[in-house]
Parts: sequence; structure tokens; C-alpha cells
Amino acid sequence: MNIADTYTGHVEPGGDAARRTLDGLTITKLSVGPMDNNAYLLVCREENEALLIDAANDPERISDLIGHGPDRPALRTVVTTHQHPDHWQALGAVAGANGANTAAHPLDAEPLPVPPDFLVEHGDTLKVGTVTLEVIHLRGHTPGSIALLYRDPSGHPHLFTGDSLFPGGVGKTGSPEDFKSLLDDVETRIFDELPDDTWFYPGHGDDSTLGEQRPHLAEWRERGW
Repeated sequence: MNIADTYTGHVEPGGDAARRTLDGLTITKLSVGPMDNNAYLLVCREENEALLIDAANDPERISDLIGHGPDRPALRTVVTTHQHPDHWQALGAVAGANGANTAAHPLDAEPLPVPPDFLVEHGDTLKVGTVTLEVIHLRGHTPGSIALLYRDPSGHPHLFTGDSLFPGGVGKTGSPEDFKSLLDDVETRIFDELPDDTWFYPGHGDDSTLGEQRPHLAEWRERGW
């Protein structure tokens, strides 16, 4: 698999992966499956241990992303951001092939094809090597949707939002009540807590920053679900 080392936040369906290298972590983004799902491979540079966010589809391509040589990272954990089937089509295959643990929020665990080894709640942490990721529960797209936050000690924060936050708005919801719940959580748990230079990585499509999206929060609420 070709991996571009110039990271823009855009990857093409079926195309190359793109890698961003931080001091402690590499983040590699890959588009998989017919719904242009993003899978993110996070590798601790010190320990060469990996965590995958959303084994959405194409287990062979995800396997190629991890690599096949002796220096490939050890995939320890696969996190599913929420219960929708387009985000876990490759979960069983990828976790099984790598002997990886799986993690999800308890409210979204039941529909998953593999029972989670770890249930994570708002405020919990997950480790990838020596790197710590914070769990943020964002209620509304699904009952148990989560985001993962990496606070880079030598740079800006990095936030993996699943389908709860995209450039241009929050994720799809099924009712006005769910929309309000999601937007309230996105405002109070993300925008109120994190700086404008926070780079976020959604479950589909291109990345953005909180600073680019912050001016539109009132428009989103006015637009409604």
C-alpha cells in the first residue's frame, strides 16, 4: 500500500493512505468501503504499538496498512466509535488476525459483531504504547457514540470524532431531541473545552479544525436536524 507522508486530511476512496507524523505518534488515515469510511491507525513511535479507530471495511487493505514485515506495529486495540454497521464490517477479521482487544461504549456494544473486551465511558482513557487517549461521549448520533482525544504535549490537540462532528455540522440524528443532545455535547464537551487549533478527524470525508467550524455553531442550531 502506498502511504503519502504529506498529510492534508483528504484521502480518496480506494486510494493511498496518508500519514501524519507527530513527536510521539503517527496518525495514518485510510478510506475504506463503499461509504468512504475513514479508518485511522495510531502508532506509538516509542513502543511501536498501534490502535485502530473504526475497522470499517476492507480488512485486507487495513492489514496492508498495518504492514506484514517484522517491523510492523503490534495492533493492541480496535476502537469502534459507534454502532452503525458501516463502521465495523472488518472488526472481527482485523481484531482476530492481530489478536487485538476491542473497545466501545456500553450503549453501543450490543449490535457489534464482536463483544467488546473493554467498555469505555466518558472520561475514561485508552493507551497506545506510552500515548494516552481520552474518551469523550457524544450522545445523539447513536446512544453510545464516542470521540477520542490526543493532547499532543508538543503541539495542538487531535480529535477523532466518528460520525458526531463533521466539517459543516454534527452527524445525522433521528429526532429533534437527539439533535439537541448531540449539538449540546459537541458544544460543551468539545468546543467549550478545546482550542481552535484542535484538528479533528471525522468518520467520513475530510478533516477540519475547531477554529474553522466554531463560527458556524449558531447556524447549525438554527438549521436544526
